[in-house]
Formats: sequence, C-alpha cells, structure tokens
Amino acid sequence: MFTVNSSQRNAALHDFVDKRNPRGMDKPHGLSGSVRRPHICFVAPETWPVFSGSLDIGVVGGAEVQQSILARLFARAGYRVSMICLDYGQPQKVQVDGVMVYRAHHPDAGIPALRFIHPRLSGIWRAMRVVDADIYYQRSAAMLTAVVAGFCRWHGKRSIFAAASDTDFLPGRQLIRYRRDRWLFERGLAFMDKVVVQNPNQQRYCQDNYRHVSTLIPSCYEPPKDLKPGGGECVLWVATLRPNKRPELFLELARRLPQFRFVLVGGACADPGGDHYFDTVRRAALALPNVEFTGFLPLAQVEPYFDQARVFVNTSIYEGMPNTFLQSWARGIPTVAFIDTGARLRDEPVYRVVNFIEEAAGELERLFADDTYRARVSSRCREHFVATHSSAEVLARYETLFSEFSEGAAGGP
Repeated sequence: MFTVNSSQRNAALHDFVDKRNPRGMDKPHGLSGSVRRPHICFVAPETWPVFSGSLDIGVVGGAEVQQSILARLFARAGYRVSMICLDYGQPQKVQVDGVMVYRAHHPDAGIPALRFIHPRLSGIWRAMRVVDADIYYQRSAAMLTAVVAGFCRWHGKRSIFAAASDTDFLPGRQLIRYRRDRWLFERGLAFMDKVVVQNPNQQRYCQDNYRHVSTLIPSCYEPPKDLKPGGGECVLWVATLRPNKRPELFLELARRLPQFRFVLVGGACADPGGDHYFDTVRRAALALPNVEFTGFLPLAQVEPYFDQARVFVNTSIYEGMPNTFLQSWARGIPTVAFIDTGARLRDEPVYRVVNFIEEAAGELERLFADDTYRARVSSRCREHFVATHSSAEVLARYETLFSEFSEGAAGGP
C-alpha cells in the first residue's frame, strides 16, 4: 500500500503554496483601473446546504449563514457574485438568487493522507481559477485561508478574510484540528489584503496577536417578510451542540425555573465525539418536562421558534457575533448571555451579560414578571439592530471596503 507520512505531506504543501510562485506570495497585484463593480467570489465550501435552503443536509453554521446573506445582498446591489461550494449533489454550475455557484470536490473525495493535496487543495484552486473573480472572500479560520491568499497573490487578485469567532485571532485556540492547518491559517492571514472583524474584541485580538489592521463590519441579518415581533412565552436556545456552547447550562436554568417553557434547538457537530455529546444532551433535555428538544432543524424551520420566544439565551464560552442574536434583536427579543460581544447602544450594553447561573435565572424571572422592563430592553434591541446590523448599513460598509480596492489602497499588514 502506498502511504504518505507527515513530512512528505508538509513538503508537498510547501510546493503547492510557495513554490508555485518563485517569488513567494509577494507578486504585485491589484484590480484593473476600470470603475466597474468588482466580481466577488465567496470561497465557502460548506455553504451550499444553507444557501440552497436544503432540508436534507444537516449543515448549518454561523459563517455559512452570513455568507449566504451577503452573497444575496451583493447580488441584489448589482455586483457579479459567485460562490465555490463542495459537492453535495448540486449541478456543476448553478445560479441561485443571482449568485453563480460552482461545485468543487465531494466532502469525502480522495484517498486518506493524499486527499489533503488532491482533491482538497487542488480542487478549490482549480475552481477559483475557473471563476476568475476580482475579489475572493473567505470566512473563518482554516487552512483554506492560505489557499485563498496564495491564489490571489499568484493570480493578481484581491482577498478578504472575515472572522467568524473571537478565537480566530487567539493563537493556539483557533477551532482548527491540526497544527499543520493552524500554521497554514496564520501564514495565509498575514497575506490577506483585508481582514474583516465582527466586534471590537476581534479587532483588538487581530492587532495585538497578528499585527494586522482590520475593518469592523457587523454581521447582517435580513428578517423574513412576515416577521413577527417577539412576544411569545418560551426561553429559546439555538446552536450546534458542542462543549464550548455549554447547552448543559441552559438545561440547568430549566431545572431551576420549572414554571417556564424552554426550547433547545441544535444538531450534532462533526467533531470527534460529536454524536456522543449530542446524545448526552438529548437525554438530559428529554428528562425535563418543561424542555422541548428539537434536534437539528434547517434554518428556515428555526425562524418560527424565534417568533415564539420571550427571551433568547446564549451559554457559549466564546462567540463572534451569533446570528441568533440578530434573529432575536430584529424581533425585539431580549438576550441573556455569558459572553460579551461588545454590542453597545449609546455606550451601554444592548443585552444582559451574566457570569453565573444565578444571575441568568434572576434576569429570566425579571423579563417574565416585569413588562415595563422587558419593553424597554426590547426597544433597545430593535434600535441597535436597525442602526448596526441591517442590510443597508452592512452593504454601505462593504462598498466602502471594495472602493479601497478599486482606488488601489494598500492592503495587508
């Protein structure tokens, strides 16, 4: 049997990223002098299930939701938009809502040990060459960051890295399984033309740890046309079930507050042990009479649960800017969280940040008992959403960023 050890893989990787360009990643590049709007390509391997609205593929992630929203937003604004996704069975090339989606390799394609180079690196590189965009946009810390940065330097294109989690800029804490891939991410980040962050924490971490100037552009959410103001009577939790999300804290709140109805929405993660963790949480949830456990739901089927919520709870150890916050705030649903994303309105926190389960329980009781207090918090949430996370506000910020490319503004660190 033919095998490849780690040193051989790393040598091949150096050839792929560095030696394809004899001058390394320093080839001069820039958009043409034309004033036309740039062609933007999202290199978003796992986004097809969310973007297409599939009800059969159990993949929903915050980065994928944001890229789906932005791709449609840019297309409606008159930009030519493309997206590169893995092969989930969709056509090789298909247009969805004005966005041309190109298919790369199947998620499980290739021979173990060899598939890192082919078809994963080679397949994405080939698809990027076929698309031939002006700007390539990649979101979330991954080895893919190096592929996008290397391709853009080699082919004279522009690149944008967008953060998905605060840990993206915390060395050694990125949500990346292999040390090799972490090294690739950090090398790629250094050569990205622009870095987009979601909150002030990320901006500070990016500068302090990677000496990269970043642009703060808040996450975006486009509410359904039939949006219903939050006025329901349940406490809602929505996320992929993984240890750093700490759903067990949500279940502990349910134990302490049996008079309230709690709804937990989330599927298993793809990490090692993900199915076991999912089963553990599911069993604990089903043992509580005031908890509804839904398991995985496609994005479209999650929206109605926000219409039923009185308050949204986030128990994560770290976040970027959860899409669930935006889904809540657009409806005026107060949020209680164990993490501070830096969201402020007139220099005051938009939502209640707690450190202990007792604080969270007390805030929930107040939001159910004090209608005047809840109405005030609800109004702040809606005001902040419109001012910061609406599609018009986010599009304006991205158009400013794109104009820096067309004007030849220097990027990178």
